[in-house]
Amino acid sequence: MNWITNVVRPKISSFLNRREVPENLWVKCPETGQMVFHKDLEANLFVVPGSGFHMRMDPTARLRSLFDGGKWYDVALPSVVPDPLKFRDEKRYTDRLKDARAKTGAQDAVKVGFGKLDGLPVTIAVQDFGFMGGSLGMAAGEAIVTGMETAVSRGTPFIMFACGGGMRMQEGILSLMQMPRTTCAVHALREARLPYIVVLTNPTTGGITASYAMLGDIHIAEPGALICFAGPRVIEQTIREKLPEGFQRAEYLRDHGMVDLVVHRHEMRATLSRLSHLLMRAPAPGEAKAKSSEPRALEAKTSEAKTSEAKPADAEAVPASEAPLPPVVPVA
Repeated sequence: MNWITNVVRPKISSFLNRREVPENLWVKCPETGQMVFHKDLEANLFVVPGSGFHMRMDPTARLRSLFDGGKWYDVALPSVVPDPLKFRDEKRYTDRLKDARAKTGAQDAVKVGFGKLDGLPVTIAVQDFGFMGGSLGMAAGEAIVTGMETAVSRGTPFIMFACGGGMRMQEGILSLMQMPRTTCAVHALREARLPYIVVLTNPTTGGITASYAMLGDIHIAEPGALICFAGPRVIEQTIREKLPEGFQRAEYLRDHGMVDLVVHRHEMRATLSRLSHLLMRAPAPGEAKAKSSEPRALEAKTSEAKTSEAKPADAEAVPASEAPLPPVVPVA
């Protein structure tokens, strides 16, 4: 009786009350092997504290780190035919899409948000490598084009966080057609004289590099990001020569004039804000606050002199940059 009470019952209770530890509780740095607690990594914007290695960042976390107060409007994206070619290899393409959507919680590889960056309205699109390697298909192409059209209609800068392995082979020529489509959308931004800033993250390769990722007014890269069309292994096998150390990495491309800046993720928001304000000829955040705190006696006198001509408050027009568009959903 004592054996059952003292040994068997405690073992059964400990087995039944055992708590499962999440698989992603600890994250291993690919560069140094350092183990980092997931919450600490998330608080550090997914940069490994010891090595400074930049881990991949999902679109929601990326947008939250950029917009004022972590709040923005999700731009509604048009729907497309899910499997136009009825493609199948080891698995059906539709099944791969279901798996990717269940894994990421997103409909496709690109997420677009509209909000304010240090008070300046901006439109930002982010590619998610976790969704089928960030590959560009019809849905992702439509999302990028819609984001650029939103920037044109709003009169805002467009910031693109590029990341992915290239075109989505399951959609064939329809995927490749997204290259000229996004290029035309970039041209519309230029005709509207609006800034187009590209942030190249790890990895940015293939047709993504060959189209909209290299058409920006300013190209920024995260440290250590792989940026190329064909990978280094393919090039080495083709030319049968050893490539220089760091070839096709962000720092190498900056030193050879292909990238303008290499910016640490902790400084990314301030850099994008500074560039956006400069290119839009808007006062810097500090200058705007200083001006707003100055006395406005002259303005008050002018407004008093024109009270008879002033419109009632409810008749004033809302600026286009402030009025929320119908196809956007607020996100906290």
